[in-house]
Amino acid sequence: LLLVLVYEVHVYTGAKLGAETDANVYVNLIGTRGDAGKRKLHRSKNNNIKFRRGQMDIFCIKAVSLGDLEKVLISHDGAGPGNGWFLDKIVIKHKEGKEAQEVVFPCNRWLDEYQDDGKTERELTANSKYFVKENLSQQWRVQVKTDGDSPEPQECKRTLVIYGSKGKSDELLLSPQTPGYVCFLPRATDEFFVETGDLGDVYKIRVSCDEVPGFKGWHLKSFHLEELHKKQELNFDCKCWLSLNREDKELVKEFPAVNEDQETLPVCKYVVSVHIGDRWGAETFANVYITLYGKRGDTGVRKLHTSLVKGRKFHRNKVDSFLVEAVSLSHLQKVVVGHDGEGYGAGMYLKMVTVKESQDSDKEWVFPLWNWLDTHLGLCETVCEIVTVGKRLTSSPKLPEIDMKSSGLWIMDITGSDLSNEDHPICLSFIFYGNLSHKKLALQVTGKAIQIKDELANIGSLYKVQVTGPHCELKQPWHLDLLHMKHTGTKEEMYLAFDCWFNPNEDKCVELPALYADQEPLPVVEYAIHLHTGDLKKAGATGEAYLCIQGEKSDSGKRWLNSRNSLITFARGQVDVFKIKAVYLGKLNQVLVGFKSLKKDEWFLEKIVIKEVLYPFSAHVFVHNDWINKRSKKDFVEVAIPLKETSVTSLLTKTFDTKSRGRWQMWVHCMQVPEDVPDIQVVVFGRKGKSPAQKVQNLNNNPFLLTVGDIGDITKVSFVLSGPCLGRGIKLHKLQLKDLDTKQELSFHTEAQCVFGEDGSETVTELAAVRPDKPPLREVLYSISVHTGTLPASGTDADVFITVFGEHGDSCKRRLRHSNLERGQVCISEMRAVDLGQLSKVLVEHHNVGYGAGWYLDQIVIHESGKPDGQYAFLCQQWLDSGVGDAQTQRMLK
Repeated sequence: LLLVLVYEVHVYTGAKLGAETDANVYVNLIGTRGDAGKRKLHRSKNNNIKFRRGQMDIFCIKAVSLGDLEKVLISHDGAGPGNGWFLDKIVIKHKEGKEAQEVVFPCNRWLDEYQDDGKTERELTANSKYFVKENLSQQWRVQVKTDGDSPEPQECKRTLVIYGSKGKSDELLLSPQTPGYVCFLPRATDEFFVETGDLGDVYKIRVSCDEVPGFKGWHLKSFHLEELHKKQELNFDCKCWLSLNREDKELVKEFPAVNEDQETLPVCKYVVSVHIGDRWGAETFANVYITLYGKRGDTGVRKLHTSLVKGRKFHRNKVDSFLVEAVSLSHLQKVVVGHDGEGYGAGMYLKMVTVKESQDSDKEWVFPLWNWLDTHLGLCETVCEIVTVGKRLTSSPKLPEIDMKSSGLWIMDITGSDLSNEDHPICLSFIFYGNLSHKKLALQVTGKAIQIKDELANIGSLYKVQVTGPHCELKQPWHLDLLHMKHTGTKEEMYLAFDCWFNPNEDKCVELPALYADQEPLPVVEYAIHLHTGDLKKAGATGEAYLCIQGEKSDSGKRWLNSRNSLITFARGQVDVFKIKAVYLGKLNQVLVGFKSLKKDEWFLEKIVIKEVLYPFSAHVFVHNDWINKRSKKDFVEVAIPLKETSVTSLLTKTFDTKSRGRWQMWVHCMQVPEDVPDIQVVVFGRKGKSPAQKVQNLNNNPFLLTVGDIGDITKVSFVLSGPCLGRGIKLHKLQLKDLDTKQELSFHTEAQCVFGEDGSETVTELAAVRPDKPPLREVLYSISVHTGTLPASGTDADVFITVFGEHGDSCKRRLRHSNLERGQVCISEMRAVDLGQLSKVLVEHHNVGYGAGWYLDQIVIHESGKPDGQYAFLCQQWLDSGVGDAQTQRMLK
């Protein structure tokens, strides 16, 4: 019989402007035993008006025991602008038997039709679970001293997190107990009372300030913590600035606890490197945040402010490094990385994150992702958790030339959980894959650590290690922590973090890529395997089954589909889905399927579809359409099924929810801008047309509105100079466009871009729009030959302008740089433009009237450089003269 429990739901509304809501809010709690159903949150137990800004409301929900709580669905019915809600988090407390539990579900997002992604329902996942024993909460007195030269305090949220051996506190807000009281004045000591769960032995605290515009900083002198029940006291000598314009440029600081009876933990300056991939649109303008997790706590969320590498941050194919100061986390385990860019194209393609413990450390932890963090691409998420695959050297070992042969041994240390019983070792196989062959070593592990030595001869260059087992009766689960490998000859060294359990009655197969300093690690990919049993009479079967996927790089090893003491049933007409993780196998070739049935069942396997859960998502189809085990005498029947076809799903994995009204925000950021800012117009070109010219409002990265109308997908942007030529070009640092409706974001390659040429002699500069994973239009150099006729007085000294039209739009009006348009001469000039495609016509004009301004144009020949056949001739053979013939000074040549 399941008990009916009371779940206490603590709802924290955020402190952002406009965070509150009057809408009806609904919640559904989901646990391992089922869900509570959608419930309206009626009456707050602790507040008359619920869901106010910065407020916590408590609601009680009665439900049959849901088991371990895993998710919360939260939604509201508020429609229209201003009815949104910013939810910070939900904490659920309940008691089952003697044990009280507290589960935290972070949200920190809007539920608002007009903000964030426009959703008013969110699914929250449990972040951490605290088991709170009866009344084991701790009361703390916190005394904070501010230094004498600290600026006058400003409105700014300041928080404290306390870490102990049994867990960590929530973010504790340091705010005055009495309204109107001002804290953190220079030379002041402020006192706060806070409550936490039982934290055990405190080993560090983290203090942080919110990033507020114009915040001058806080000079923190010290923290004193006193636990009021046990009278435990802790002093933290801080003496540091929390400020973005001081030496450390940090608003977050951590301090280790100083105790006589335990050694003080070191403070590390972790070097976090973010590796952006080499794909179109891989870069991002968004703010990027990271949290590092280790065996000893986490760093909390940190914004990656200042890169140690010059140039714009998070650029395509660039590695940016940042310092994150924190009390040592011991072994790193995972990172959570995310950004605040919303909309298609606002995200980034992240190859991996690497972390060193200090700037002079020679080893780094590796966290590979190889995926998009974008609302509409890849995982369709802007935040993800990456588990480490291990640690590698930061640079390849330098060897004397003579010693380059790989003579020597691999020394391998395997560490895991303690096996208390020497009589029952665990039998595992370690398989080392090289580019030439592979080698299998069978091992018996006793105790916590074991060392083996082997040349691994003839396998070539090692690129992955696979572990299978247990190959014996196992009395208790065993945890494999780490495989440390070092070569005595080449001095190569790597740590592979397997971090997995081997359980009795299961056949496990895990693998990790080799980690070399100068090579990018192969990603570990999840393969989803769909087995289609045929819809025929007696097609189903029960037995034991395994499969092995073979690719161009290697194979996945034998993966069992049933656990050791049980059988698996494939039912007629059914699709069974299995997921395996393997080091990227490259192009898949075939699948081996093994099957054995005690009852002599026959199984009709129609096909196997394998989907790679790695961007870009591809599906591989292997068609068998035949029986397995049909009158076979063999114990196990193995069939090899070759690849039939591969399909790649469309790159844009999610369509836009809203329609664009052609209203975009534009950011232009330039260096070396002249004193009197020139008048610059911008024209936006799309697949269906172009926008009217509009003034560039500023060049200092302040957004302004562009109305482009319905011009289809944007292909390029042209900057046109209205006035006289400049003395030198303007260096373009950044150009960004964002659709106000769909939130789509476009970037442009601005690396070596000088607007209007290095010397400022040009009047038009064009940039092609970059979308994720789609090559943009290329830049083309056009050579323009102007042939003046041979009639008397054919030449002119007027300024001549030309506009070239093609299938991708036009070049905008350009002034011909010419020295002579004399009778019978050919004047050649060059024009840089985004590829116009097939050219169709040319508009040529001059604006001079009067004697000598007339001009007899024979023809214009345009040649696309680098293309032998890319030549177009436009005949004119007419006067452009206000006093001759039809008196036109402008002609359209087809």
